[in-house]
Amino acid sequence: MTGYILGIDGGGTSCRAALADQAGTMLGRGKSGASNILTDPDTALRHITEAARLAFEDAGLTADLGSASAILGLAGNNVGDAVGYVTARLPFKASQIVSDGVIALQGAIGDEDGAIGIVGTGTVYIIRDQGQFKSIAGWGFQVSDLGSGARLGQLALQESLLAFDKIRPMSALTEAILQEFDGNPELIVDFARLAKPGDFGRYTPKVFEFAGRNDETALRILKAGANGVDEALDAVSAVTGAKGKLCLLGGLAPLYPPYLSERHRIRLSEPRADALTGAVELAVKAYAGKAEMRA
Repeated sequence: MTGYILGIDGGGTSCRAALADQAGTMLGRGKSGASNILTDPDTALRHITEAARLAFEDAGLTADLGSASAILGLAGNNVGDAVGYVTARLPFKASQIVSDGVIALQGAIGDEDGAIGIVGTGTVYIIRDQGQFKSIAGWGFQVSDLGSGARLGQLALQESLLAFDKIRPMSALTEAILQEFDGNPELIVDFARLAKPGDFGRYTPKVFEFAGRNDETALRILKAGANGVDEALDAVSAVTGAKGKLCLLGGLAPLYPPYLSERHRIRLSEPRADALTGAVELAVKAYAGKAEMRA
C-alpha cells in the first residue's frame, strides 16, 4: 500500500499521533485529549482525528487523513461494540485498532518475547510469548484496573469521606482533599457521581506526594495499589516463567517501584522506546508491504 503511515496512541488522558513515511521515518507529531473508546467513543473519535491532523501540520503537510493508513492503540479496545463503532467512523484509508498495551509492548521490547505493565490512569499487562499476545487485567475502571491512577484517586476521595465521618483518622492528605471541596462532603459525592477515570486520576499525584511525607492514609492507599500491581505481575510471571524483559510503563511507572515487592523490582528494565514508536513500527509492518499485523 502507498501513502503515509500513522501510529496513534490513545488513552484515558491524551491521544498522540505520529506521521511517518513508508520506511517508518517520523515526519510529524500531534497531541489532543482523552481517547478511551469505551467510556466516550465520540470524544475519542474527535481527538483521534485532531491528533492526526496536527501530526500532518507538524510535518508541514496538508492534513489529508484519507491518504494515511493507521495502527491505533486505544484504551477500551477490549469491547467489540466500541471497536466496531469507532472503526466504522475513522477517517483513514485503512486502519486497525489494537490494544494500547500492544503498541506499548512493541515500543518497550521490540520484537522480543517479554512483558510490560502499564500503570497509568488504568492498568493492563501485556505478554508476548513465541509471537503470541496475552493480556492480563485491563477490563476497565469499574471492574478492574487495580493499582491504577483512577483507583488510587478514587480511594483518596473515599478516605477523605471516611475521615470526615471520623470512621478513620484525619490525615494531611484527606484534609488537603477536603479543603479542595470547601470541606463539604456533598461536593465530593457530586464530583464522584459523574467522574470519569481521568477525573479521579487527578488526585493520584497527591497520594504519592503525601506518601513521601509518611502520611498514614497515603501510605495505606499505595499499599493497596501496589498489592494489586504485585498480584498482576505474579500472574505475568506465571505465564512467562519470569523470563524475558519486564518493563513498567505509564505515568505511575517511575513512582511505583519503591512500593512493589522486591521479586518484581529486581526484574524491571528500561523500555527501548515509547508506545507511539511501537504504533508506527506496527503500522509499517501492516501497511508498508509486510504481512498484516494481528493482535
